Amino acid sequence: MRYISKTRLFASSMLVSVSVFGLAIAANAQEATFVVSAQNVGTPSYNPINGTQLNDAITLIFDRMVIQDADQTFHGQLATEWESTADGMSWTFKLREGVTFHDGEPFNAETIVWWIPQFAETENAFMTAAIESVEVIDDLTVRFVMANPDPNLLSNMSSGFMSIPSPKAFDALGDDFGVTAAVGSGPFKLESFTVGQETVLSANEDYAWASDLSKNQGAPHIKTLTFREISEDSTAFLELSTGGVDLLYSVPTDFLPRLEGEPSVQVGTMPGTGLFYIPINTTVEPFTDIKVREATAFAINQKEILDNLYGGVGSVANTFLIDSLLAANVDPTLRISYDPDRSKAVLEEAGWVMSSDGVREKDGTKLQVALWTQNGTEFKRVTEVVQAQLKAVGIGADITVFDSATINDQYRKGTDHQLAVRSYSWANADIIDWFFSGQRLGYPNVSMWNDPTAEEMNLAAMSGSHTWEERVANFTTYHEYVLSQYVFAPIYQPVQIYAYDKEAISVPEAIRGTRLQSQTVVDITVN
Repeated sequence: MRYISKTRLFASSMLVSVSVFGLAIAANAQEATFVVSAQNVGTPSYNPINGTQLNDAITLIFDRMVIQDADQTFHGQLATEWESTADGMSWTFKLREGVTFHDGEPFNAETIVWWIPQFAETENAFMTAAIESVEVIDDLTVRFVMANPDPNLLSNMSSGFMSIPSPKAFDALGDDFGVTAAVGSGPFKLESFTVGQETVLSANEDYAWASDLSKNQGAPHIKTLTFREISEDSTAFLELSTGGVDLLYSVPTDFLPRLEGEPSVQVGTMPGTGLFYIPINTTVEPFTDIKVREATAFAINQKEILDNLYGGVGSVANTFLIDSLLAANVDPTLRISYDPDRSKAVLEEAGWVMSSDGVREKDGTKLQVALWTQNGTEFKRVTEVVQAQLKAVGIGADITVFDSATINDQYRKGTDHQLAVRSYSWANADIIDWFFSGQRLGYPNVSMWNDPTAEEMNLAAMSGSHTWEERVANFTTYHEYVLSQYVFAPIYQPVQIYAYDKEAISVPEAIRGTRLQSQTVVDITVN
């Protein structure tokens, strides 16, 4: 209206052109650019069913049956109500009415009948393995008949891997789904995707089914949202401080003083859901020897890394699970904490003798190993400290840095790697299954661990639990056995730190969810 009022003496043709120009400016003003977490750089696809690595845009393209709040409670998204029978052998879900996919196809009970079987024989099959069949009660009601109780069903359904795609598009695109196109029912539509570079989304103007965790129940305020992939933290920081991007999903703690010194930058924190650790390849020498694995685990000075690299922000990791999970409450004697004397003594017991160059030897062979990591400032810095800490007990380590888009393929070879520095972000004990199951050797089971006792415990934890309490007990037992075999070394539990340009966008003070996901993004406005 401002442009029209200033041009009333112009010809009608001029009024039209100026009005169009004004609308273009208004549309441009609703654009924003976010930077994905460094650990998710190189995500190869937006296929939630077949994917093993997804980035922060997945929950914007797709909806899920339920979503989880920061307090771990579950809220309906595509499901509005649910109930389970007392024996856990049946779950009934009421579905949201009026939902359509980006291609105009309806979401209904038949969608669920199609969706669940798609997980069979994929890396994510365990998420639906307990569901024997899906029954249609009516167009908006389904019943899951269970092969066995799964007290973790709601948690699985809140995962980005259980986002629901359009059946029509999924079947039509085949292996290209998630690469050339990704069709969901979420608040944003996929416009373009270049692996390792950027993803461009546009607002789904028909969106009218946000969960009760979102204040905005309609289309997103941001009309064009670009996700950039920047592996170097210093580059991402520079882009934010100079106005090149509007929000960083992840900020290393050592950048906090610099960011807090930027008047236009607002920093926020959330409870952490992840952990840095060192998988140990149990199938290659010298790590077939449990004593060498034990020595490696106790050589890591977690407190030094916390204090010197992270400024004391976050906490040390002594197990494989984040502290907030009940299955992290293991026998204290099994926790892995820095003990260089124990590390050196165990190496001596295993026959590895210190040599003049500070690297141990045994039968003429040096204790020199390969230490892998991926691109990104944080990964490289942690890996360099780990290298020094290993050298302090007599283990030499040669660092190799891989592009994050290719490192998983390298792991799948199985025998080339020995140690690595990795991280995960997952607020559920079933992450132990994901990284240590004998069914997934190479990747994601980078430790190449295939132990019959562990497999029995895994089965009991994943599919033999009838109640939540029983599941916690089974996972605690499984977790304790993993710790006792030294198939990894824990390092650090980060908090989630994000930062944004407060002059460019406004972010809700309370982040609803375990991560910065769709329920909060739809409430972000452009200033």
